[in-house]
Amino acid sequence: MVLREEDKHFLSSLYIAIAIIFTWKGLWTGIYEIPFIGSLECNILGPYCGSFVFLFLGFAMLIFSGAIFKEFDPLGGIQNAVNKTLHSIQTHHDKKNFEFKYYDKAQKKYVKIPAPWVKKIEKGALVAVHPHQKQEIFIPVHRVTEVLYKGKSYWRL
Repeated sequence: MVLREEDKHFLSSLYIAIAIIFTWKGLWTGIYEIPFIGSLECNILGPYCGSFVFLFLGFAMLIFSGAIFKEFDPLGGIQNAVNKTLHSIQTHHDKKNFEFKYYDKAQKKYVKIPAPWVKKIEKGALVAVHPHQKQEIFIPVHRVTEVLYKGKSYWRL
């Protein structure tokens, strides 16, 4: 089963949101506990030790996800992932077995084009040339909904 790019992005955003909630819970409950801290041992502090667990767990999740080191952009990540996937297919050694599926508004249907027809990706568009027509077709990247490899789903939005 191939996860759609939207699903991957949703799950990573959910993970980061949980990490932020844990961090804030640890910070806010920890602020109220500061006067009581004489020793950091959990057996002496009892319930006060939980705030440090949440704080540590939240920061650890943020560090391991990489979100603390880069700008958190909940909507822009999808477009970057689409571009990365399309560029990787352009340089793939087995490019001839890939097809791009996109929605054509003029024809009001989904259209498949073979990856070898795509000559370049520029400014948010695939530039494809049909071998017999020699006319360039510009396909907006945001309309690409699926990439097929040997007829099976390789990537989908």
